[in-house]
Parts: sequence; C-alpha cells; structure tokens
Amino acid sequence: MILDYATLDALRTHHPAWRLLRSEHAALLASFLHRVFVAPNVRVMAAADLAEALEDELYAVRQRLDAEAFPKPALDYLNDWASPEKAWLRKFYRQGSDEPQFDLTPATEKAIAWLGTLTERSFVGTESRLLTLFELLKQMSEGSEADPAKRIAELQKRRDDIDAEIARVSSGDVPLLDDSALKDRFQQFTQLARELLTDFREVEQNFRLLDRRVRERIALWEGAKGALLEEIMGERDAISDSDQGRSFRAFWDFLMSSSRQEELSDLLARVLALPPVMALQPDARTRRVHYDWLEAGEHTQRTVAQLSQQLRRFLDDQAWLENRRIMDILHGIEAKAVALRDHLPKNVSAGEVMRIAETAAAIELPMERPLHTPALKSLIADLALESGEPEVDAAALYLQVVVDRAQLARHIRHALQERTQVTLRELTEAQPLQQGLAELVAYLQLGTETFKTVVDENTIDSISWQSLDKLEAANPAGRITSRRARLPRVIFVR
Repeated sequence: MILDYATLDALRTHHPAWRLLRSEHAALLASFLHRVFVAPNVRVMAAADLAEALEDELYAVRQRLDAEAFPKPALDYLNDWASPEKAWLRKFYRQGSDEPQFDLTPATEKAIAWLGTLTERSFVGTESRLLTLFELLKQMSEGSEADPAKRIAELQKRRDDIDAEIARVSSGDVPLLDDSALKDRFQQFTQLARELLTDFREVEQNFRLLDRRVRERIALWEGAKGALLEEIMGERDAISDSDQGRSFRAFWDFLMSSSRQEELSDLLARVLALPPVMALQPDARTRRVHYDWLEAGEHTQRTVAQLSQQLRRFLDDQAWLENRRIMDILHGIEAKAVALRDHLPKNVSAGEVMRIAETAAAIELPMERPLHTPALKSLIADLALESGEPEVDAAALYLQVVVDRAQLARHIRHALQERTQVTLRELTEAQPLQQGLAELVAYLQLGTETFKTVVDENTIDSISWQSLDKLEAANPAGRITSRRARLPRVIFVR
C-alpha cells in the first residue's frame, strides 16, 4: 500500500483502528479490551458479563482519577463502542437467544497489537528473524524449481549436511544454542503466535461479511433460484480458493492432526522448561497456545457452517413454496371437476367432455418397422416309447449337498474376534471343508455379501479337502480322494 497523503487522510477519517487511537477513551478501551478479550483469547462474551467487567474497571479508574471520570453506565459505553460510526466492538445475537453478545473487530485487535509494540523490550533479538527470512527464501526458491536435476542436487546437498552433522554429534561435538539465541527465538515464537490469533479474527470477519451479503440477497431476491445459488456459491468459492482461503485450509488441516497436536504439546513443554526461557517469565497461556489456535479456527469454521445452514434454509423454503403452488393447482383442478359434474356441457351426449392435445407427435419411420420373422415350428420325432430298467440305484437322490452358511459365518466371526484379518486358507485349515467345492464357493459368497474381503492377486493359495466318491462303478462302497483348488489369496478383514 502506498502511504501518500490522500491514503493516510482517508485512513485517519474512516479506519476504526485510527479512530480508536484518536479517541479520548483510547487508554480505557485498549486496556480493558486487551485484558478481557485478547489476553485470555476470549472470542465472544455476553453483554451482561462484559458490562459487569467494565463496571469494575470504571470503578477502579474513578477511585484512581476522579469520581466524575467516565460518568455513563458501562452498557452505554459498550453500545457506543459497538455503533457503526466507531465499530470497535461487534454486537450481535446468537441464534435462539435474545441476549446480545460482543466480540472484538479485527481493526480493534490490530490497534491493540500495535500499541503493544510501543513498549520498550529488555531484549531485542535479530538472529532468529534473519534465519527465518533466509529459510523462507530457500523454501520459495526450492518450491518453485521445476528442473528435477536441480531439485535432486539440492536434496543431496541437504543430505550431505545432515550426514556431516550426524558425524559431528557422534564424535561428541554437540553444538547447543546459547541463552541469547534461545531468548531470541522464543520471543519471535510468542510474537508470531499472537499475530496468528489476530489473523483469525480477520479471516472470520471476511466470511461473516459474505454471510451477511448472502442473507440480504436471499431476503430481497425475486428471480430464479438457480441464478441466486450460482452467484452465492461463486462468491463462496472465490473466498475459499483465494490465497487467504487456501492458506487457512492448509493451516487447519495441519493443526487438526492429532500427532501434530501431541508434537506441539511436547515441544512447548520442553522449551518452557529451559532456564533461559523461564527467566523471561512467559505468559502461562503460552503452554496451550495451539489450543487457542484451535478455538479461534473453530469460530471461523462455525461461520462457514452458518452460511451453509442459511443456504439450506433458503432451499427448504423455496421447495415448500413450490410444493404449495403445485397443491393449489391440483385443488383447482379438483374444484373444476366437481363443478363440471353438476353442470355437464351440451355435447356430453357425443361422449366428449374436453380435448387435450398430445404432448408430442408420434413419428414412425418406415425403415424402423421390423421385418417379418417366420415362426419356428418344433419338430416332434415319431418314436415309440420304451420301458426303462425296473431296478435303479436311488442313492443319487440322497447325495445332495447342503452347505450351512450360518455355521460358516460364525466360524469367520469367531476368527476375526481374535485377529484383525484372516485368510481363507487359514479358515479352511482351522475347520476343514466338509462339503468340498460347494463349501468353498459358500465362503467366497460370504466374502462378497456379508464380510469385507481383500484379494491379493500376487499370492496364490492352495486349498485341499477330502471327498468321498460313492457312485464310482469300480468301488460301490466309495473311496476317499483328495481334491485341491488354487486361487488368489482371499483375506477377510474385521
């Protein structure tokens, strides 16, 4: 942004942060809002609680300055600070509640953060900032390099540096950061952590402005529903696909990882236990700063959810109106039919009450007609019936195979209770096949219908079973033969 006279004069006149710094209540307002909202990372506070806290603050100020200082009640000051002319607080009502709520605006938080930079610091570090800038330049340079050879060369150089550092540490040369370096890096960490919380309010404000525009358009829209949805979704996609939206989404996905949260907690605990860091007397909330990030990000996600809920409500209202219009049309047709029953038209004797044109023309092309197909006549051979053999072995009627699929399913469930996965071969080894191939097919059917299975095409399993051939002519009593099936490995998964 170019800081010329016209731009700065416009900011001095219209920007809420500049108006706050020029206000006669700037000291009270900044100190109170920092203590209530910024320091404890409170996103929303009820009007009654905030007014009570401000009354206590005003009482302490009057005791210190003058009994006539700040004569108005606390709630009047809050409403004045939340007015559109000042916009230092955001006053709103939650859904389903008639109690007003207050929250900081991004401009107010920026002003408070800038005031915090005016105080003198006992230690000002520059090394960590230089290293951070250098690392950012390296990430941008490496991330934009499209030549694979250069990328590989850079990775090999980094690997050589890591190997050299491992060799130094293995030999006993362990370089450590001195106290000044630790303090420098910790101060930069706390500053970036606080700035990140400030950025969340600005991101949330952008989504809230979009939500307000959506509500206004839905309330005033008189055109087609599709056009409104296309316009609204286009704006939402524009914010989500913007640089700010993509950066917030990447940050949220990174922070929502449970492993990252545990890693952050361990790192914070180790760093805060270092003596140089303890000498700085850090804020107690620094230990749970990543949870503050989660809470702030949740408010932003909730704003997006409210936008989706508003769109859903609009669709439900429109669907209800369309269904009501259809029902009105049907009721009108029924009423006209009842009236027609009592007052029939004059030509009803000819069998005609009304005419309805067909909705489409019936077109039949000559070449679309099927050709004549002669009927097939069955040929019946004139053969004399012969009598069959009087003695037939009826044992074949009793050799039908019946597979108990319920018992097989219980066997699979029992195996999966002790293990997360089991192969078909292991199932057949624990409980051999009794019905042969039919039972094997039943296992495969259960794998596709009841259980979840995975097939490993690269591994072949051999499944064997014993069968009894009772119909063999050479041995009427039957003999036991071994059968084997080779198929890809089938794995049942819990």
